[in-house]
Amino acid sequence: MSVEFLGVGGLGQIGAMKKAEKKQADNKTGESQGDQVHFSSILQDVQKAQTSNATTQSSRNQRVQELKAQIADGSYQPDLNKVAASLLQFLLKEKQP
Repeated sequence: MSVEFLGVGGLGQIGAMKKAEKKQADNKTGESQGDQVHFSSILQDVQKAQTSNATTQSSRNQRVQELKAQIADGSYQPDLNKVAASLLQFLLKEKQP
């Protein structure tokens, strides 16, 4: 049984099209001088984000080490107003249904 779909009939014809496309691709690659790689802009954006994340992570780690040193030597002075405000926000969220 052969089914025609958008002007393409049967499996043999589809296979023949693939072979023809492969021959054309082989001809094109034979003409090129070397391999080239092109990345999409999305992949480039992902690379930039990963690099930015690594930079942010290293600066965060440095800040954590500074705070640990301040806590260890007793010189760390947290802003008590910010601590109280954050605590109140947390407690109010817990009471809401």
